[in-house]
Amino acid sequence: MIVDTTYLLPLARIRVRTDLLKMVVEGNVRRRVELGDIKVSAISLFELQAKASRLGIPPEYVVDAVSAVLDAFTVIPYYREDVVKMAHELNKRLNDYIDSVILATAVAQREPLVTEDGLVHALRETIRGEYGIEVLRYDDLVK
Repeated sequence: MIVDTTYLLPLARIRVRTDLLKMVVEGNVRRRVELGDIKVSAISLFELQAKASRLGIPPEYVVDAVSAVLDAFTVIPYYREDVVKMAHELNKRLNDYIDSVILATAVAQREPLVTEDGLVHALRETIRGEYGIEVLRYDDLVK
């Protein structure tokens, strides 16, 4: 399962309504999901840093968050050939390259994507039909 950057923000002490990692740890998910099942695009580490900087989050919190991600999850390089090619294809529809890379990572890994991104969800049936990838939201997973 590939998770979008939104779900990593609490690791940098950024509050979000959709704290998926907390729900997974507490066992409050509808599907059998463990932390070890979660994968992250490496581009999410950049996006996490950028969002934290914009919000004035102390750098130490960001360093701790990135370390936690690297320790706990499989991080998929965004520069892999299959991800790059797919991201370019998807960006024609999404028009947000970072979101395209995260979705491309899910497609390349043949893993479901969990995201709150409305544009990605607007394409969820197309994504399922063309790539066989399920696109989920926090509310789809949490009890």
